[in-house]
Amino acid sequence: MTDPADELARSFGFQPVDPAEKAGKVRQVFDRVAGRYDLMNDLMSAGVHRLWKNALVDWLAPRRGIRHLDVAGGTGDVAFRIADRVGGEADITICDINHAMLEVGRDRAIDRGLVRGLSWVTGDAMALPMPDRSFDSYTIAFGIRNVTHIDQALSEAFRVLKPGGRFLCLEFSRLVIPQLRSAYDRYSMGVIPVMGRLVANDAESYRYLVESIRRFPDQKKFAGMIEKAGFDLVKVRNLSGGIAAIHSGWRL
Repeated sequence: MTDPADELARSFGFQPVDPAEKAGKVRQVFDRVAGRYDLMNDLMSAGVHRLWKNALVDWLAPRRGIRHLDVAGGTGDVAFRIADRVGGEADITICDINHAMLEVGRDRAIDRGLVRGLSWVTGDAMALPMPDRSFDSYTIAFGIRNVTHIDQALSEAFRVLKPGGRFLCLEFSRLVIPQLRSAYDRYSMGVIPVMGRLVANDAESYRYLVESIRRFPDQKKFAGMIEKAGFDLVKVRNLSGGIAAIHSGWRL
């Protein structure tokens, strides 16, 4: 049986790639799209990505006094939602491997008046620059499928969480409504790269992003990978018929 983590490590979208080169290729993609990333998310999903992120934070149910880590969250979308929920008691670290995305997020935070309680750290999900057992919760939204070795990223998530800590991952997944698959494929494979060319002047980056969704393990396989990393009580919630899904796990 093919290891889904190994299969993903060897693919850059539909292109085979040396795993040692993948991180650099992904970084180039996000360097190019950082300035238009949030606008493109709104256009590609007709704003539905905002509801998905709200659902992620609803399930997290953040409370004051927690230490939270948001990985691959450079532009701040999830971190801002958590900060809004806990008010002035935020203690949120945003970690992203891409410095350009972090710059966008810091600028957005200043525009929103969020200058306290947020820390911005350049770091790799596969080797987080944080000590063991240092966070109460961990989120990653639409980022883990871009990691070269997702099993390593999951192990790192487990490592940095305190006992009793919560892991939540929002990611594109597999449709569970067969009647929608044909229309979804036509839209994602045909329309989104064209939209990327017109809005961000970059069709290739958005073609990669669409292809990477097809390469990512389905809900059941990814849940198995989370359990293998040591998490317990792993659960899945499908969103919009499985276009996206939230996976939850606990370090007990």
